[in-house]
Amino acid sequence: MGTPDFIREIRATAGHQLLLLPGVSAIVFDDDGRVLLGRRADTGRWSIIGGIPEPGEQPAGAAVREVYEETAVRCVVERVVLVQALKPVTYPNGDECQYMDITFRCRAVGGEARVNDDESLEVGWFPVDGLPELADFALLRIKQALTDEPTWFEPMPSR
Repeated sequence: MGTPDFIREIRATAGHQLLLLPGVSAIVFDDDGRVLLGRRADTGRWSIIGGIPEPGEQPAGAAVREVYEETAVRCVVERVVLVQALKPVTYPNGDECQYMDITFRCRAVGGEARVNDDESLEVGWFPVDGLPELADFALLRIKQALTDEPTWFEPMPSR
């Protein structure tokens, strides 16, 4: 899908300036404890599933929608795993964004994993001890989703 229409409309007047945007990530497990990953069309790398909520959309609903849109897997949200402001990113066209990511642990409840849009080259289920090469971003979220700890957040700097 790429850039949502509402962000294109903002960019028409805001130009390339830094935008703080919501983001959601989903760590989806199946009944065998495998995690759902997609190989991204833009980078060619494997990653967790995620995206940007639409205006008025609840974050958990956005995570469920993104999982289905990208992989054809139906899931339910079990809990919030992590909340983190990511470092700003500059895209090749000069647009600057900083995402506030909310990561959810989800459980698959139906569907067959397959490429379901143009954002992924492949999708598949992977055992936690047999993951493909992943960025630290994805590894941290998977690690936290495997625990029963409270929601993770960046520690506050000590004064």
